[in-house]
Amino acid sequence: MQILLYFVVTLHVIVCIFLIGVVLLQQGRSADLAGAFGGQGSQTAFGPRAAANVLTRLTTWSAVIFMLTSISLTVLYVRSNGSHSVLQNSTPASAPAKSGK
Repeated sequence: MQILLYFVVTLHVIVCIFLIGVVLLQQGRSADLAGAFGGQGSQTAFGPRAAANVLTRLTTWSAVIFMLTSISLTVLYVRSNGSHSVLQNSTPASAPAKSGK
């Protein structure tokens, strides 16, 4: 069970780094100088929309994998270490003293 937990943690870190990189590579809508004046994008190496579609798909899939690994880590951690509660070892507070006034 610990090996699976370490594998999911490693996968989660790799996906996090990849997701950060893909998001930083994306260019905002009308972010270049030509977009400020209503012109078409000046950076058309992949065509006007092809690069955006590839980056959008990579972002979507890496976000889905990130969410799945987050949920998997939560489930694996709870199963491996049992239930953890903040109030597990606490004692109940005593009732406040009543004043006779």
